[in-house]
Amino acid sequence: MSNGISGYQFASTPRASGGVRRLFSLPENIELSNFSIPFFEEFPTTMALNGEPAEIGFKKNGYLFIVPPTGLGVLKRNFDRQQSMGCNVIWLEPDALHEKFPSLNVSDLGAGVHSPDDGWLDPHSVLMGFRRKAAAMGTHFTTDEVTGLEWSGNVVRSAKLGSGDQVQAEHFVNAAGAWAKHVCSMVDVDAPIEPLRRFEHYFESREPIEPLPYIKDPERLAFRPEGRGYSGGLPTLAEPRGFNFDVDTRYFETVVWPALAHRFPQFDQTRCLSTIAGLYDQNDFDGNVIIGPGAGGLDNFHMLSGFSGHGLMHVPGCGRAMAELILSGRYETIDLSRFGWQRLIDGTPLREHGIV
Repeated sequence: MSNGISGYQFASTPRASGGVRRLFSLPENIELSNFSIPFFEEFPTTMALNGEPAEIGFKKNGYLFIVPPTGLGVLKRNFDRQQSMGCNVIWLEPDALHEKFPSLNVSDLGAGVHSPDDGWLDPHSVLMGFRRKAAAMGTHFTTDEVTGLEWSGNVVRSAKLGSGDQVQAEHFVNAAGAWAKHVCSMVDVDAPIEPLRRFEHYFESREPIEPLPYIKDPERLAFRPEGRGYSGGLPTLAEPRGFNFDVDTRYFETVVWPALAHRFPQFDQTRCLSTIAGLYDQNDFDGNVIIGPGAGGLDNFHMLSGFSGHGLMHVPGCGRAMAELILSGRYETIDLSRFGWQRLIDGTPLREHGIV
């Protein structure tokens, strides 16, 4: 890892919430989810070793996006696009929301969209499943630190390691997540990807609540059931950028708890039982992944970073896309050209709308 830390102690994936959903506005992201979620459903079989399934705890308990009346236009446009692309999505007016989820406070809501085929999984198990399968297929892993890249013309020639060794290759992929900006600096490229701290809280309710999907509400509150309680939080783009893994114990009490208690009265007496801090690889240009070559004019230096919180749910689709680029020089299934480096050069951000 480029931050000098071997292993996955500070990696973003094990600290993620594990949500996988089709509720996006951009067709590329919807297509990525339409591929990746069925992939995760088959993950235990696809990634099995010696007949042992690679279980990832996939729970197909659905997603629910809820918005105030002011958000109805965007929600409806997104709903129509999702439906046109084959997603199983259900439009719910406030009365229908309350009927389906009686504990939900709908007094300030305009509508919601429920996607029952979506859900969540255990991120660490996914990471280990990919790693074990790759190793079994002959992939070599090293815990050495990349300290620099050597390039000439429009081609990267080798990666320098902390041990003094060099790795030569035909292609180099910057999938360093929150550390991607540092890797880009090794080829004199300034990437708009910054580490953004977010908290994942675990909390319980003293009063019973009906079974819930993964809920995202107007104030960016996002949480889901986890064991006897719930896991989630309230990420904010106002968080200062930087590598900060400190836990702010006041954040839950002052920010998350009021939002929870407003949306579900049963959380009025809740308290946070544990909190971990993780990092988004936040693309401050437009909040979407940067994929493919072109950074610094380099033909074989590929970006695969800047997911801004959507990395885990789209990694199967983006991994396939990267393999297509490297092996055939073009996208063969999902066209992700609009997510390329050229949009940064052109100054044309490609943002999601009504999506957190």
